[in-house]
This record gives sequence, structure tokens and C-alpha cells, in this order.
Amino acid sequence: MLLMVQLVLPHDAPSLADAVVDAVRTGVAAGELVPDDTYSVYQLADLLGVSRSPVREALLRLAEAGLVRIDRNRGFRVLTPSAHDIEEIIEIRLALEPGTARRVAEEATDEQHAAIRDTLAAMDAALDDEESFWAADHALHDLLMRAGGNQRAATIIDRLRATTALLGPPTTTAGRTLREIRDEHEPIVTAILRRDGAGAERAMRHHLEHTGRLLVRSLARVATVEA
Repeated sequence: MLLMVQLVLPHDAPSLADAVVDAVRTGVAAGELVPDDTYSVYQLADLLGVSRSPVREALLRLAEAGLVRIDRNRGFRVLTPSAHDIEEIIEIRLALEPGTARRVAEEATDEQHAAIRDTLAAMDAALDDEESFWAADHALHDLLMRAGGNQRAATIIDRLRATTALLGPPTTTAGRTLREIRDEHEPIVTAILRRDGAGAERAMRHHLEHTGRLLVRSLARVATVEA
């Protein structure tokens, strides 16, 4: 049932299928689409004002990423990550991001470092605006990965972050304020700007491990309550 659901199709996505993927992800994170309910592909297409073809393509992508389950002849259901899913995601991110932070500290250009510094400043400016804060948080991690020179790794991290975003507002699921999350990023950026590779790697590892522990603990707590 989608009659009461509010979804917005972004206009800056590379394709209609990408736009539908973003709309569904945003709808889940905002609580508009919830687990256990079955949603109609036809209604989703009508709601977003697009044909069924990009909707089907988007749902196949989301299903491949483990974010939805397609029920043949019925529609699709949202699947939110489990504690084990989060552990796997953090493990992959730990394999990619700390080493990239070291490389960015040691090898990135002054212009790239300036962009990273400016993005942390954007997080500072958005402490009272959660939507803008998370956009800046996403931009910072994406800048770091792309400055590291491995575009495929950057894409992998972006998809993994999109999966954890389905848990809802990170300040709720991980039990931190925006200020506390911003403060976890400062040592990473400071080390990078000092071209301290070891310090940048260490700070990124601490940030990811701490985030992972909090998310897993939060999910385990929810599972206990539901049981």
C-alpha cells in the first residue's frame, strides 16, 4: 500500500533508475517505507511519475544490495540491515578507508586537502540542520575515498553507507549527537592536513570501529525488545 506514502524523486540523479533508488532509500530512512509491508511496483511507478521499467531496474539493484526483497506477482518488501550485516559492512570499510586516509594524507594535492577542510567546516555549519549535516558527512567520506584514487572503492563505500542509512537517522541509531560525530571526524582531517599518514589511518580506524560498535549495540537492543 503506497497511498499515504510521501516519496520525492530527485532530479539530479544520473538516470531514472538511479532516481528511484534514491527515492526508495530516502523513503526508508524517513520511515515512509517500513519493513514487513508489501509495496506495489505499479503504485510506486505512479507515485513517482515514472514508467515501470526504471522502477523494476531500481528494485533489482536494491534487491542485489540486500535492501529489498521482491515477491513475485506481489511487489517488494524493505529489508533493514541486521547486526551481522553491520559487522560485515564495518569490516569492509575498515579494509578500505583507513588505508585510503593514510594515502590521502601523504599523497593528495593541496587543492584536495583544501576541499576536505572545507567539507569539515560545512559539517560545523550544519550542526543545527540534520539533513545538511549528513550531506556534508557523506561528502567528506566520498571526498576522502575519491582523493585516494580508487574510484571503485569509493563506489563500494558509497553503497555500504547507503545500506546503513536505512537504519534511520544515525543520531538515533548510534546514540550520538551531531557535535560528537563531527568531533570524531576532526582528528582524521587534522592528520590529513598535517600530512600525517599514520595519524590519519589511526583516526579513521577509531571512527569506524566506534561507529560499528554503537550501531551493532543499537540493533541488538532493538532485537531484544522485539523478542
